[in-house]
Amino acid sequence: MGDKVIVMAKLEEEHTEWVEQELPDWQRAIYIVNPSRETRSDANALMTPFNKGHEAMAYLTYIIDNYNNLPATIAFLHAHRSGFLMAWHVDAPLHDNVIAMRNLQLDFVQRNGYVNLRCNWNPGCKGSHRFNKHVTDQIWWDVFEGTSTPPLNMSSPWEMEYGGHKYIRKPDEIGAACCAQFAVSRDQVQKRPLNDYVKIRQWILDTELNDASSVAPMNSYANARSTGGVDPLLQPVHLSQTQHHD
Repeated sequence: MGDKVIVMAKLEEEHTEWVEQELPDWQRAIYIVNPSRETRSDANALMTPFNKGHEAMAYLTYIIDNYNNLPATIAFLHAHRSGFLMAWHVDAPLHDNVIAMRNLQLDFVQRNGYVNLRCNWNPGCKGSHRFNKHVTDQIWWDVFEGTSTPPLNMSSPWEMEYGGHKYIRKPDEIGAACCAQFAVSRDQVQKRPLNDYVKIRQWILDTELNDASSVAPMNSYANARSTGGVDPLLQPVHLSQTQHHD
């Protein structure tokens, strides 16, 4: 297999055999978010610690578990392969993730660090999509306090550096192409220390917000940084509306 991996979150009943069958040159890390008792007893099964936060839980768990042994390229995908009903957001012909991955330019991922697998700006980038009232100042503070990019209050500049940390203020507008499918380089992931990913995942686990609301700040900040080019937070926390429930 190549120096690249596909990471997924899936429900136990979802079929993901297509990854191994159609993309055999990719390593696979497919996390079950609602494991059965039988699956829990399988030492080889990958599982998230809790079914919360949509894809974020699987994406962050993969990074945390493999931070020091990451392949060169990491692609984060949905479990569904193709078809407009489930994969309308895939730009490839037939809305097919297999075609999208076969066309992925790995050298561009390495140069750019982060590549959204959707090019269409709708939904996500239009002006009416860029206001995220659900990401309050308090949520912003709670998520990023204690990370390598601590939060700034709204009266501060957009960002500033002090004591070896880059402090970042919550942007007024946020937007990026939907929908939680993207590829990143190992170097981009490791621009943030492991503890940042641990801290952000712990916030998802601990928050009293529900499943959809707990992922919103992850989605919003990642979108803002992706449109800025260099992404110090990293898109493993770039998530969408796609839901995983028991």
